[in-house]
Amino acid sequence: MLQLHTLERYKDDQGNEIVYDGEVRREKIDIRFKGSNNTLVIDARADIKDLLVTFSGDNGRIEIAQTTKKRAGLRFELRCGHESLIRINENVGCAGRTFISAVEGVTVTIGADVMFAKNIEVRGDDTHPIYDVRTEKRMNPSRSIVVGEHVWIAKHAVVMGGVTIGNGSVIGFRSIVTSSIPNNCVAVGAPARVVRRNIAWERPEVVPRRPNEEYPRKGEKSEQYWNLTDDDGVQEGSPVVRPRPPKKRRWTRVLPAPVRRLARKLRSS
Repeated sequence: MLQLHTLERYKDDQGNEIVYDGEVRREKIDIRFKGSNNTLVIDARADIKDLLVTFSGDNGRIEIAQTTKKRAGLRFELRCGHESLIRINENVGCAGRTFISAVEGVTVTIGADVMFAKNIEVRGDDTHPIYDVRTEKRMNPSRSIVVGEHVWIAKHAVVMGGVTIGNGSVIGFRSIVTSSIPNNCVAVGAPARVVRRNIAWERPEVVPRRPNEEYPRKGEKSEQYWNLTDDDGVQEGSPVVRPRPPKKRRWTRVLPAPVRRLARKLRSS
């Protein structure tokens, strides 16, 4: 295994290559090549804060785009296997290190303007195989993932293989996304379920704001991401939950206990 602790242009005789023309970085950089013909492409304007990359096979590719807006910075642990691809588009931000895994030829795509909180995993694989003991067939093949543009993923969330998350959506705290989520909605839980539709979110924090302050402030609105939820765009089998009607309260529950007992006797007689 070849291990590098400097982010700069590089190429070796095994065909491994780093394509990067920005400022040389040495802090919190750990790049590991275990195979051959792997390529790491990082835009010179990418705001790299913390980067651990492991190419665990051959012919893997990782692309990290530019940061042109104020963001928390890029903090990633990236694992790329044989003939796999991880693509991180522009203006992504990470409050803490986000783990992304693409192996067995799958692709993980992170859309532009995605906001990651802390301790998040986006994994196209389960790391270890699971088999059906009767047929001996593999039950958990690796699958590709697409996280759309302007998606907010909260702390401790996990996005599993085979999932697409639509533009403008929010994934709640400690949620586990196992099925595709449409655009402009809030999904929470394990597994994650859609609980609100037709929402939009913005990056400016509410922490410093005064009570009853008007939202959004002038210039805060990202018009291109204020859209109605399109449930028809959700893949078959995705967890779309319709609001439940309120339960009807039985009239006997409001009566005194002796009266309820008498009513039960009359019904049974």
